[in-house]
Amino acid sequence: MSLALSAADRAALVARHKIAIDGSLKARIITLAVIGGLVGLFVYGLSTLETSFARFFAGFANLGTFVVLMLPPDPGSLARAVIFVKALFETIAIAFLGTILAAILAFPLGFLAAKNVVANRVVHFFARRSMDTVRGVDALIWALIWVNVVGLGPFAGMLAIMTSDLGAFGKLFSEAIEAADRKPVDGVASVGGGKLHEIRFGLIPQVLPVIASQVLYYIESNTRSSTIIGIVGAGGIGLYLAETIRTLEWQQVSFLILLILAAVTTIDFISGKLRHAIIGKRAI
Repeated sequence: MSLALSAADRAALVARHKIAIDGSLKARIITLAVIGGLVGLFVYGLSTLETSFARFFAGFANLGTFVVLMLPPDPGSLARAVIFVKALFETIAIAFLGTILAAILAFPLGFLAAKNVVANRVVHFFARRSMDTVRGVDALIWALIWVNVVGLGPFAGMLAIMTSDLGAFGKLFSEAIEAADRKPVDGVASVGGGKLHEIRFGLIPQVLPVIASQVLYYIESNTRSSTIIGIVGAGGIGLYLAETIRTLEWQQVSFLILLILAAVTTIDFISGKLRHAIIGKRAI
């Protein structure tokens, strides 16, 4: 049995769906307008930032000079190396505690912000806007705020990471909850389960692997962020990184950078193993 269309049927099919095949004039105009707007924004950005390709390529010579000054990586002394390693573990602790606390606080907020859990528009609106407000302020700004509130040190860094991630986790968790399959929830309700039972047995088992994967990624990402916030006095290895750059100790700078890279690589390896253990290898 042949499934090929005759020439007449093919012509009729093309004529029936001509607009979908060729595209409408309105869609073409909108597409061209969007592309034109993006190109215009790019050109405007280049002109506003006084971008100079000559300066950019000339800077590569300076970059090579810095690379030579950084070799070989050298902490300066054994005592200095011990101090740097301790600061690295302090940075990891800031990232880990800040991320975990943010995830714990954001977990209930994610349910409040999910439309399929809380139908009240007022509660949903204020939950979403509150998280947008917190997320709209960068972790470095939160570090400056918390340093002035609780003083210098790693405690301020942990609070900065926690506050910054609270809004991000709330948004990610709520979107994961909204994307969950409705069938398990309906199944719990069909056997007489209440709202809390629907959440506990219908939603949480679905979203927990996704949430755990997001938290693991943020622990890795916040290890790098904790380095930056340490520069403003929020503790960790960033404080020593800023100090060595300011005193032009480039070999110590490269040693610190290698420590950070080693920490991030190790955390990425461990988080990958944990993620596979949580979601299962069959899901990959």
